Amino acid sequence: MGRSHALPDDGLRWFPVLLRDDRPVRVIELDAFELDLHEVTNREYWAFVEDGGAEAPYYWPGGEPPAGKEEQPVANVTWQEANAYCAWRGKRLPTEAEWEKACRGGRAKEKYPWGDDDCSKERAHYDSVEGPTKVCSYEPNGFGLCDMAGNVWEWTADYYARTYYEQAPVKNPKGPANGEYRVLRGGSWADEAKFLTCAHRSFARPIERSPNIGFRCAK
Repeated sequence: MGRSHALPDDGLRWFPVLLRDDRPVRVIELDAFELDLHEVTNREYWAFVEDGGAEAPYYWPGGEPPAGKEEQPVANVTWQEANAYCAWRGKRLPTEAEWEKACRGGRAKEKYPWGDDDCSKERAHYDSVEGPTKVCSYEPNGFGLCDMAGNVWEWTADYYARTYYEQAPVKNPKGPANGEYRVLRGGSWADEAKFLTCAHRSFARPIERSPNIGFRCAK
């Protein structure tokens, strides 16, 4: 777990304290788990909304998914709403470690879900102004999971801490006990390729809503 590839800023001497929140690289042991094949779609989230679990996202006209976008990932949901949806389905949000394990698809030290080859528009949906696209529009990774890079950022269960990797337990790390932010993974349709690597970490306040943040569930 963590970034095993170099970044251009690694060698800068005039700025000695880099973020480096994806270091040190460590071997982590996880119990077996399952992860949704793709990000939760507008259609799937609609059933939750109709059951009274949450309000419809603001971009749904009349409280229903926009026509033709039913199979796109739902976005503009808070961490709390994502967590509640997963519980409603008898599931949960993945831990950050689980998410990274799943993203790598069996390629333990490579940059992207498909390996070390450069990111391209044939491999993932990113660097766009068009918003998200239909889930599973690209080849899945080695575990058969779609869109682990790009489309929408994905909420994880963990609180964020910049130095968490330095003291995380070796077995089944679950993140810090508390914090101000929750971890996001995977990059999105609006991001550059450098944010789509399996090791890249981002974070947001759990109350945040964004057109490029969605989620998937684990079990």
